[in-house]
Amino acid sequence: MKGNFWYHVMATAVGITWGVTFVSSKVLINAGMQPAEIMTLRFALAYLCLLPFSFADKKERRVFAGSVKDELLLVLLGITGGSLYFLLENTALVYTQASNVSILIATTPLLTMMASAIFLRDSRVTLRSALFSLLSLAGVVIVVLNGRMELNLHPLGDLLTLGAALTWVLYSLVLKNLDGKYSVTMITRKVFFYGILTMLPFFIFKPWGTTWAMLGQTPVLANLVFLGVVASFLGYVGWNLAQSRLGPVSMNLYLYLNPIATALVAVPVLGEHFTWITAIGTALILGGMYLAMKE
Repeated sequence: MKGNFWYHVMATAVGITWGVTFVSSKVLINAGMQPAEIMTLRFALAYLCLLPFSFADKKERRVFAGSVKDELLLVLLGITGGSLYFLLENTALVYTQASNVSILIATTPLLTMMASAIFLRDSRVTLRSALFSLLSLAGVVIVVLNGRMELNLHPLGDLLTLGAALTWVLYSLVLKNLDGKYSVTMITRKVFFYGILTMLPFFIFKPWGTTWAMLGQTPVLANLVFLGVVASFLGYVGWNLAQSRLGPVSMNLYLYLNPIATALVAVPVLGEHFTWITAIGTALILGGMYLAMKE
Protein backbone atom coordinates (compact mmCIF):
# COMPACT_ATOMS: atom_id res chain seq x y z
CA MET A 1 0.00 0.00 0.00
CA LYS A 2 2.91 2.37 0.74
CA GLY A 3 4.14 2.43 -2.85
CA ASN A 4 0.70 3.40 -4.07
CA PHE A 5 -0.05 5.96 -1.36
CA TRP A 6 -1.02 8.81 -3.69
CA TYR A 7 -3.22 6.52 -5.77
CA HIS A 8 -5.10 5.60 -2.60
CA VAL A 9 -5.44 9.30 -1.81
CA MET A 10 -6.79 9.84 -5.33
CA ALA A 11 -9.25 6.97 -4.94
CA THR A 12 -10.40 8.38 -1.59
CA ALA A 13 -10.98 11.81 -3.14
CA VAL A 14 -13.04 10.33 -5.99
CA GLY A 15 -15.06 8.09 -3.65
CA ILE A 16 -15.96 11.10 -1.49
CA THR A 17 -16.68 13.30 -4.51
CA TRP A 18 -19.02 10.74 -6.07
CA GLY A 19 -20.88 10.51 -2.77
CA VAL A 20 -21.52 14.26 -2.94
CA THR A 21 -22.95 13.90 -6.47
CA PHE A 22 -26.12 12.29 -5.08
CA VAL A 23 -26.93 15.49 -3.21
CA SER A 24 -25.90 17.69 -6.14
CA SER A 25 -28.04 15.68 -8.57
CA LYS A 26 -30.97 15.94 -6.15
CA VAL A 27 -30.71 19.74 -6.30
CA LEU A 28 -30.86 19.65 -10.12
CA ILE A 29 -33.78 17.21 -10.16
CA ASN A 30 -35.66 19.49 -7.75
CA ALA A 31 -35.01 22.32 -10.22
CA GLY A 32 -36.86 20.35 -12.92
CA MET A 33 -34.08 18.54 -14.80
CA GLN A 34 -34.34 14.90 -15.92
CA PRO A 35 -31.62 12.50 -14.69
CA ALA A 36 -30.72 11.68 -18.33
CA GLU A 37 -30.29 15.39 -19.06
CA ILE A 38 -28.03 15.80 -16.04
CA MET A 39 -25.85 12.88 -17.14
CA THR A 40 -25.62 14.16 -20.74
CA LEU A 41 -24.72 17.72 -19.72
CA ARG A 42 -22.14 16.65 -17.13
CA PHE A 43 -20.47 14.28 -19.60
CA ALA A 44 -20.52 16.93 -22.35
CA LEU A 45 -18.89 19.45 -20.03
CA ALA A 46 -16.32 16.88 -18.91
CA TYR A 47 -15.57 15.97 -22.54
CA LEU A 48 -14.91 19.61 -23.43
CA CYS A 49 -12.61 19.99 -20.41
CA LEU A 50 -10.66 16.88 -21.41
CA LEU A 51 -10.15 17.76 -25.09
CA PRO A 52 -7.24 20.22 -24.62
CA PHE A 53 -5.35 17.63 -22.56
CA SER A 54 -6.15 14.83 -24.99
CA PHE A 55 -4.71 16.60 -28.01
CA ALA A 56 -1.78 18.38 -26.36
CA ASP A 57 0.31 15.23 -26.96
CA LYS A 58 0.60 13.79 -30.48
CA LYS A 59 0.06 10.28 -29.11
CA GLU A 60 -3.31 11.38 -27.77
CA ARG A 61 -4.58 12.74 -31.08
CA ARG A 62 -5.64 9.38 -32.45
CA VAL A 63 -9.37 9.27 -33.09
CA PHE A 64 -9.85 5.51 -32.96
CA ALA A 65 -8.28 2.64 -31.05
CA GLY A 66 -5.72 0.32 -32.60
CA SER A 67 -8.27 -2.35 -33.48
CA VAL A 68 -12.00 -2.75 -34.01
CA LYS A 69 -12.15 -4.98 -30.93
CA ASP A 70 -10.58 -2.31 -28.72
CA GLU A 71 -12.86 0.37 -30.15
CA LEU A 72 -15.88 -1.80 -29.32
CA LEU A 73 -14.53 -2.27 -25.81
CA LEU A 74 -14.33 1.52 -25.50
CA VAL A 75 -17.96 1.73 -26.66
CA LEU A 76 -18.79 -0.79 -23.93
CA LEU A 77 -17.01 1.41 -21.38
CA GLY A 78 -19.16 4.37 -22.45
CA ILE A 79 -22.31 2.28 -21.98
CA THR A 80 -21.42 0.54 -18.71
CA GLY A 81 -19.72 3.54 -17.11
CA GLY A 82 -22.12 6.09 -18.57
CA SER A 83 -25.48 5.78 -20.29
CA LEU A 84 -26.72 2.36 -19.15
CA TYR A 85 -25.42 2.72 -15.60
CA PHE A 86 -27.13 6.06 -15.04
CA LEU A 87 -30.35 5.00 -16.76
CA LEU A 88 -30.62 1.84 -14.64
CA GLU A 89 -29.79 3.59 -11.38
CA ASN A 90 -32.09 6.57 -11.94
CA THR A 91 -34.97 4.48 -13.32
CA ALA A 92 -34.67 2.24 -10.26
CA LEU A 93 -35.46 5.26 -8.06
CA VAL A 94 -38.89 5.41 -9.72
CA TYR A 95 -39.76 1.86 -8.65
CA THR A 96 -38.01 1.44 -5.31
CA GLN A 97 -36.87 3.40 -2.27
CA ALA A 98 -33.70 5.48 -2.35
CA SER A 99 -32.41 3.45 0.62
CA ASN A 100 -32.76 0.24 -1.40
CA VAL A 101 -30.78 1.80 -4.27
CA SER A 102 -28.01 3.04 -1.96
CA ILE A 103 -27.60 -0.33 -0.27
CA LEU A 104 -27.81 -2.46 -3.42
CA ILE A 105 -25.36 -0.22 -5.29
CA ALA A 106 -23.01 -0.73 -2.35
CA THR A 107 -22.79 -4.44 -3.26
CA THR A 108 -20.56 -3.40 -6.20
CA PRO A 109 -17.25 -4.04 -4.35
CA LEU A 110 -18.36 -7.56 -3.37
CA LEU A 111 -19.61 -8.28 -6.89
CA THR A 112 -16.29 -7.00 -8.24
CA MET A 113 -14.41 -9.37 -5.95
CA MET A 114 -16.44 -12.32 -7.22
CA ALA A 115 -16.03 -11.32 -10.86
CA SER A 116 -12.28 -10.72 -10.48
CA ALA A 117 -11.80 -14.10 -8.82
CA ILE A 118 -13.75 -15.87 -11.59
CA PHE A 119 -12.70 -13.98 -14.73
CA LEU A 120 -9.33 -12.42 -13.81
CA ARG A 121 -8.14 -15.18 -11.47
CA ASP A 122 -7.14 -12.45 -9.01
CA SER A 123 -5.22 -14.12 -6.18
CA ARG A 124 -5.71 -11.07 -3.94
CA VAL A 125 -9.38 -11.96 -3.54
CA THR A 126 -9.54 -14.01 -0.36
CA LEU A 127 -12.22 -15.04 2.12
CA ARG A 128 -10.67 -12.57 4.56
CA SER A 129 -10.99 -9.62 2.19
CA ALA A 130 -14.56 -10.64 1.32
CA LEU A 131 -15.56 -10.82 4.99
CA PHE A 132 -14.14 -7.38 5.76
CA SER A 133 -15.86 -6.04 2.66
CA LEU A 134 -19.10 -7.41 4.11
CA LEU A 135 -18.31 -5.48 7.30
CA SER A 136 -18.15 -2.27 5.25
CA LEU A 137 -21.41 -3.19 3.56
CA ALA A 138 -23.01 -3.60 6.99
CA GLY A 139 -21.77 -0.10 7.79
CA VAL A 140 -23.40 1.19 4.59
CA VAL A 141 -26.74 -0.34 5.64
CA ILE A 142 -26.48 1.39 9.04
CA VAL A 143 -25.58 4.77 7.50
CA VAL A 144 -28.32 4.61 4.87
CA LEU A 145 -31.11 3.44 7.18
CA ASN A 146 -29.89 5.59 10.12
CA GLY A 147 -31.98 3.69 12.66
CA ARG A 148 -35.06 3.36 10.45
CA MET A 149 -36.26 -0.09 9.48
CA GLU A 150 -37.88 0.92 6.21
CA LEU A 151 -36.19 -1.44 3.76
CA ASN A 152 -38.89 -3.13 1.70
CA LEU A 153 -38.50 -5.27 -1.40
CA HIS A 154 -39.56 -3.72 -4.69
CA PRO A 155 -38.58 -6.39 -7.26
CA LEU A 156 -38.41 -4.27 -10.44
CA GLY A 157 -36.56 -1.35 -8.89
CA ASP A 158 -34.24 -3.60 -6.90
CA LEU A 159 -33.37 -5.65 -9.99
CA LEU A 160 -32.67 -2.47 -11.96
CA THR A 161 -30.33 -1.36 -9.17
CA LEU A 162 -28.48 -4.68 -9.20
CA GLY A 163 -28.25 -4.27 -12.97
CA ALA A 164 -26.57 -0.90 -12.43
CA ALA A 165 -24.12 -2.46 -9.96
CA LEU A 166 -23.29 -5.22 -12.45
CA THR A 167 -22.72 -2.72 -15.27
CA TRP A 168 -20.13 -0.95 -13.11
CA VAL A 169 -18.46 -4.29 -12.36
CA LEU A 170 -18.28 -4.90 -16.12
CA TYR A 171 -16.88 -1.38 -16.59
CA SER A 172 -14.12 -2.19 -14.09
CA LEU A 173 -13.20 -5.48 -15.77
CA VAL A 174 -13.16 -4.01 -19.30
CA LEU A 175 -11.09 -1.07 -18.04
CA LYS A 176 -8.60 -3.56 -16.57
CA ASN A 177 -8.40 -5.25 -19.98
CA LEU A 178 -7.45 -1.95 -21.68
CA ASP A 179 -4.93 -0.80 -19.06
CA GLY A 180 -1.53 -0.27 -20.63
CA LYS A 181 -2.84 -0.34 -24.20
CA TYR A 182 -4.06 3.24 -24.20
CA SER A 183 -3.55 6.28 -22.01
CA VAL A 184 -5.99 7.10 -19.24
CA THR A 185 -6.78 10.38 -21.01
CA MET A 186 -7.81 8.68 -24.24
CA ILE A 187 -9.87 6.00 -22.46
CA THR A 188 -11.69 8.60 -20.37
CA ARG A 189 -12.38 10.77 -23.43
CA LYS A 190 -13.94 7.76 -25.15
CA VAL A 191 -16.05 6.98 -22.07
CA PHE A 192 -17.54 10.48 -22.18
CA PHE A 193 -18.06 10.45 -25.95
CA TYR A 194 -19.74 7.05 -26.16
CA GLY A 195 -21.65 7.71 -22.95
CA ILE A 196 -23.25 10.77 -24.55
CA LEU A 197 -23.74 9.09 -27.93
CA THR A 198 -25.54 6.06 -26.47
CA MET A 199 -27.70 8.27 -24.24
CA LEU A 200 -29.10 10.35 -27.14
CA PRO A 201 -31.68 7.74 -28.33
CA PHE A 202 -33.32 8.01 -24.90
CA PHE A 203 -34.51 11.53 -25.76
CA ILE A 204 -36.58 10.18 -28.65
CA PHE A 205 -38.89 8.62 -26.05
CA LYS A 206 -38.57 11.34 -23.42
CA PRO A 207 -37.82 14.70 -25.11
CA TRP A 208 -35.33 17.18 -23.70
CA GLY A 209 -36.95 19.53 -21.21
CA THR A 210 -34.12 21.60 -19.69
CA THR A 211 -34.27 25.25 -20.79
CA TRP A 212 -31.64 28.00 -20.93
CA ALA A 213 -33.59 29.82 -18.22
CA MET A 214 -33.15 26.82 -15.90
CA LEU A 215 -29.44 26.61 -16.66
CA GLY A 216 -29.09 30.32 -15.89
CA GLN A 217 -30.11 29.80 -12.25
CA THR A 218 -27.06 30.02 -9.98
CA PRO A 219 -27.72 26.80 -7.96
CA VAL A 220 -28.34 24.84 -11.18
CA LEU A 221 -25.23 26.19 -12.91
CA ALA A 222 -23.03 25.70 -9.84
CA ASN A 223 -24.11 22.09 -9.31
CA LEU A 224 -23.82 21.30 -13.01
CA VAL A 225 -20.27 22.67 -13.10
CA PHE A 226 -19.43 20.59 -10.04
CA LEU A 227 -20.86 17.44 -11.65
CA GLY A 228 -19.19 18.08 -15.01
CA VAL A 229 -15.77 19.43 -14.04
CA VAL A 230 -15.09 17.92 -10.62
CA ALA A 231 -17.13 14.70 -10.48
CA SER A 232 -16.87 13.69 -14.14
CA PHE A 233 -13.75 15.28 -15.68
CA LEU A 234 -11.46 15.02 -12.64
CA GLY A 235 -13.39 12.11 -11.12
CA TYR A 236 -13.24 9.72 -14.07
CA VAL A 237 -9.63 10.60 -14.92
CA GLY A 238 -8.67 10.05 -11.28
CA TRP A 239 -10.67 6.82 -11.02
CA ASN A 240 -9.29 5.32 -14.23
CA LEU A 241 -5.73 6.35 -13.35
CA ALA A 242 -5.92 4.96 -9.81
CA GLN A 243 -7.48 1.69 -10.99
CA SER A 244 -4.61 1.20 -13.42
CA ARG A 245 -2.36 0.90 -10.34
CA LEU A 246 -4.64 -0.49 -7.64
CA GLY A 247 -6.77 -2.87 -9.71
CA PRO A 248 -10.58 -3.16 -9.83
CA VAL A 249 -10.99 -4.97 -6.49
CA SER A 250 -9.16 -2.45 -4.29
CA MET A 251 -10.49 0.47 -6.31
CA ASN A 252 -14.15 -0.44 -5.97
CA LEU A 253 -13.78 -0.69 -2.18
CA TYR A 254 -13.63 3.10 -2.24
CA LEU A 255 -17.26 3.16 -3.40
CA TYR A 256 -18.09 2.42 0.24
CA LEU A 257 -17.17 6.06 0.93
CA ASN A 258 -20.17 7.26 -1.12
CA PRO A 259 -22.81 7.05 1.64
CA ILE A 260 -20.49 8.69 4.19
CA ALA A 261 -19.94 11.69 1.91
CA THR A 262 -23.65 11.83 1.08
CA ALA A 263 -24.60 11.81 4.76
CA LEU A 264 -22.11 14.57 5.63
CA VAL A 265 -23.07 16.90 2.77
CA ALA A 266 -26.79 16.30 3.28
CA VAL A 267 -26.51 17.96 6.72
CA PRO A 268 -25.90 21.55 5.49
CA VAL A 269 -27.49 21.20 2.04
CA LEU A 270 -30.64 19.17 2.70
CA GLY A 271 -31.00 19.85 6.42
CA GLU A 272 -30.54 16.21 7.48
CA HIS A 273 -28.86 15.06 10.70
CA PHE A 274 -25.59 13.20 11.32
CA THR A 275 -26.44 10.90 14.24
CA TRP A 276 -24.50 8.55 16.48
CA ILE A 277 -25.91 5.68 14.44
CA THR A 278 -24.39 7.23 11.31
CA ALA A 279 -21.08 7.55 13.18
CA ILE A 280 -21.11 3.81 14.05
CA GLY A 281 -21.87 2.92 10.43
CA THR A 282 -19.06 5.19 9.25
CA ALA A 283 -16.60 3.48 11.61
CA LEU A 284 -17.62 0.05 10.28
CA ILE A 285 -17.22 1.20 6.67
CA LEU A 286 -13.76 2.66 7.22
CA GLY A 287 -12.60 -0.25 9.39
CA GLY A 288 -13.81 -2.84 6.91
CA MET A 289 -12.17 -1.02 4.00
CA TYR A 290 -8.83 -0.76 5.79
CA LEU A 291 -8.80 -4.41 6.84
CA ALA A 292 -9.96 -5.62 3.40
CA MET A 293 -7.05 -3.82 1.72
CA LYS A 294 -4.46 -4.61 4.36
CA GLU A 295 -1.91 -7.09 3.02
